[in-house]
Amino acid sequence: MSGDPPTYDTLSDGALMVLFANGDPGAARVLTARLLPRALGHAARVLGDRAEAEDIAQEAMLRLWRAAAEWRQDGPATPATWLYRVVANLCTDRLRKAGQSTLTDEADRYRDTRPSVEVQMIAGDRMAALDAALACLPERQRQAVVLRHIEGLSNPEIAMILDLGVEAVESLTARGKRALAAALATKKEALGYET
Repeated sequence: MSGDPPTYDTLSDGALMVLFANGDPGAARVLTARLLPRALGHAARVLGDRAEAEDIAQEAMLRLWRAAAEWRQDGPATPATWLYRVVANLCTDRLRKAGQSTLTDEADRYRDTRPSVEVQMIAGDRMAALDAALACLPERQRQAVVLRHIEGLSNPEIAMILDLGVEAVESLTARGKRALAAALATKKEALGYET
């Protein structure tokens, strides 16, 4: 019916934030289901450590909930953009404290219901090679490349998250892509790509 309130699935992230701020726990569940996997994925790519990424994603979500009371639905950022920025900042802080990111064995990350063991192994090797190459990029390049080419965000969204100009984001992603291509060029055959 047209008089029925909209379902959570039809509401924007900003509308869900406002509902949560007004005491609606269902809005928080839906928004968490939408945003937490993206926050976790971004942190895991930047940090190269699933456990650290989980801590970062949880902290970022807590900060989002604390910000709900002040949230303006017509503000300059969406909850997703705001959350990515918090994740990016938390990752930066974590990397600075650690001095440099380290890669961990994430074989479990690639276990799923793919068609064959061979396909799984190739995909795992490719992801491990990508993660290792990403870990060698300077922090800002890594974040820009992950946000643009893995998370699929636009350059203006990334500029807001990283607090940079769009041109700087374009430069970072271009340099990052070139560095990744160079780092992975010698591994094409080993990773099952045509040479």
